[in-house]
Amino acid sequence: MVTRTVEAIFENGVLRPLNELEGVEEHDKVIITIEKVEPVRNPLLKYAGIMSDEEAREINQIIEDEFERIDPNGW
Repeated sequence: MVTRTVEAIFENGVLRPLNELEGVEEHDKVIITIEKVEPVRNPLLKYAGIMSDEEAREINQIIEDEFERIDPNGW
């Protein structure tokens, strides 16, 4: 028995492989193990909307002030 992992997408009730299935012929019987891949989300999204616009402007100003103080030749 040959085992390998193949990515597929579920569309219209059918699993469609994203790459060619080398070595698998028409009507071959296979065993499929499903592992759902969760989309990669920006880890900062959980913080969206937790501060007021005024707080966000204040933090933005602090960041801008600090970056103005950085000597680009010192990097």
